[in-house]
Amino acid sequence: MKKAYIVHGWDGYPEEGWFPWLKKELEAKEFEVVVPHLPNPGEPRIAAWVPKLKEVAGIPDEDTYFIGHSMGCQTIVRYLEELPEEITIGGAVFVAGFLRGLKDLEDDDVVQSVANEWLTAPINLEAVRLRMPKSVAIFSDNDPYVPLDNKIEFEEKLGSKIVVEHAMGHFSGSTGTEKLPSVLKAVLDLSE
Repeated sequence: MKKAYIVHGWDGYPEEGWFPWLKKELEAKEFEVVVPHLPNPGEPRIAAWVPKLKEVAGIPDEDTYFIGHSMGCQTIVRYLEELPEEITIGGAVFVAGFLRGLKDLEDDDVVQSVANEWLTAPINLEAVRLRMPKSVAIFSDNDPYVPLDNKIEFEEKLGSKIVVEHAMGHFSGSTGTEKLPSVLKAVLDLSE
């Protein structure tokens, strides 16, 4: 059976925005879908989030797919990096993911500390790509936090197919994104 893990972002939660819709749609296509609640979402830390995803997802296989939103994308990448080198997943879909930088964050010590941690901790993207032969990275041309140049790392280092949507902001439930058909299409395309 195909499995999908939907990984929320900073300040996110499993029932936010398009996650319940995507879960329902994938379950209708006979996926087993898990949307874990990552610890302390208001102050996400690598040392808490990556082990939690590892605990929930365990050792994946070629029928396992990951879908991340924002900080959830980084969490997935860091989880994949730590897997044994013989493991290969079915694929991943990254929504508003960032590896290069963020913009317009609150001028707050905690916010800056969190962002700095995720942006400066090294990632072996070659190791990630070996475990993830197929991926799609979806961006918005008006994301207030994730500059579009983040697509470069996803395309060049991870081999992701790039999709740029028009005027979707940060694809957040808080701004009204309740459905995201491009993500469903990407997961189904990867799983064919």
